[in-house]
Amino acid sequence: MIDPIAFPIARKWPAKFPDRIQLYSLPSPNGVKISIMLEETGLAYEPHRVRFDTNDQKTPEFQSLSPHMKIPAIIDPNGPNGRPLPLFESGAILLYLGEKSGQFIPGDDAARYEAIQWLMFQMSFIGPMFGQVGFFHKFAGRAYEDKRPRDHYVDESKRLLGVLDQRLKRRTWMMGDEYTIIDMSVFPLV
Repeated sequence: MIDPIAFPIARKWPAKFPDRIQLYSLPSPNGVKISIMLEETGLAYEPHRVRFDTNDQKTPEFQSLSPHMKIPAIIDPNGPNGRPLPLFESGAILLYLGEKSGQFIPGDDAARYEAIQWLMFQMSFIGPMFGQVGFFHKFAGRAYEDKRPRDHYVDESKRLLGVLDQRLKRRTWMMGDEYTIIDMSVFPLV
């Protein structure tokens, strides 16, 4: 059961199915990663839309789960040792759900660390760089007279696409023949 006292977010978004993973998100690239993972694993979940147009992410309830006011975030009522587990950050959530379900993370230790390496690559470079390109192309960044910041992010994004192209040159998926959390992480952004 999701306890509203322990998890203030449940006051704003009450769980209809408190025995399911509670997903707080919206259909942006970072949010879609977790929706893909939950659908692919078959884990039962209940989605809650966090609306940025009404600043839901800035409410005390949402900040109680995601202190930096970013989606996605989850609460798994059946976390480790049978206790509820709150998590934010898509990479951490993907790793957790992969380990919980036993799916989409290589079982071999060396391959697992290789996958984690590529997940960190996505989180550290692809997400931030592509996000900045989006800012300068689609949002307020267009108003900047100095185009050097925009050009920097565009050039870096092109370089990163080259890294992905090279990685996928002789592979079906980022980890070879195995579809993993890396593909789920990269796809919505690219």
